[in-house]
Amino acid sequence: MSDSAPTATPDRPGALPAQSPPVDPAVTGAVGKGPGHGSGGTGRLSWWRGDGGEGARRNLALIGVLVVLILIGIATRPDLYGDSGWVWNNILTILKLASVVGVVTVGMTFVIIGGGIDLSVGAIVALAGVWSTTLATQSYGAGGMIFTALLVGLCVGLVNGLLISYGRLVPFIATLAMMVAARGLAAQISGKQTQVSDNATINGIASTDLLGIPLLVYILAAVVVAGWVLLNRTTFGRRTVAVGGNPEAARLAGINVRWHTVLLYALSGLCCGIAAVMLTAQATSAQAAMANLYELDAIAAAIIGGTLLSGGRGTIVGSLLGVIIFSTITNLFAINGLSTEAQNMVKGGIIVAAVLVQQFQFRSLTQFLSRNRLTTG
Repeated sequence: MSDSAPTATPDRPGALPAQSPPVDPAVTGAVGKGPGHGSGGTGRLSWWRGDGGEGARRNLALIGVLVVLILIGIATRPDLYGDSGWVWNNILTILKLASVVGVVTVGMTFVIIGGGIDLSVGAIVALAGVWSTTLATQSYGAGGMIFTALLVGLCVGLVNGLLISYGRLVPFIATLAMMVAARGLAAQISGKQTQVSDNATINGIASTDLLGIPLLVYILAAVVVAGWVLLNRTTFGRRTVAVGGNPEAARLAGINVRWHTVLLYALSGLCCGIAAVMLTAQATSAQAAMANLYELDAIAAAIIGGTLLSGGRGTIVGSLLGVIIFSTITNLFAINGLSTEAQNMVKGGIIVAAVLVQQFQFRSLTQFLSRNRLTTG
């Protein structure tokens, strides 16, 4: 028996017309969702709202969390917050702290919206950083180092996507295996030693300021803007929402779901390559253990920002706010002399709380739709 879609015949009312081409959701909006439901939404949505009124409320709530954190900082260290110069420098410190993880989070947001997960991002950053700081690579100058980092990140991301889409591996398993393999390869390349970056141009990326703002912050801003445009103003973004929301419906609508998934993981890998250059510049070195637990930070920031773990919804602005919240928490712990262990416990609690809120919202929506069907039926 053929698995193809039924053709229109007189005795099969409601069957698909034989000559009707598939309807691409890039034109009509995300498959299975009304306009503006997902991050793709429609071209009329503002950058702030992202996915409609719900997105605006969520972003305002995140701003509220930031305000609370600032008030906690003022209450615990009034001596520091009383100095306006220190406050401005501290804001720049938080943004600089958020820059590297923020770039990784942009790629992670695309993957999660598309219905996947990437546990290998930290390892990809490490591998790209180590490979770009070998003596052979450094001999080609800053351009060669940057190109190598981006290429390594892109290629590893492609491998992830191919394993998941065409190897039919579960994203969790495929990227977990890549996490182990990439760190192992990074350790092999570096001989388990720290590789020092001798390139002044690369190292200067972390120490250069433009108009009093670190260059790393500008790089983060550029990646965020590019990610927002790609997600909200292009066919690629609308297809990403469609694939994550309902992959089968997206396939029937004419989207090559497998290849699109490959591209999502390649994009995540490319973001990791950019982050590797930034992190190498900050440390003026690279090693196999760098970017440890970046996957946790990126996933947590995306979830806090409103990205559904089940896929189909999320915003770049929300993810950015999530990164800034975690960076502010890190900064708050640092100025109060609290341990990294306590910080990680707080992060874990926030992640659990965010997932519980998502589950509650999903159950509420499901019950609402069920009641509507019963009423209209």
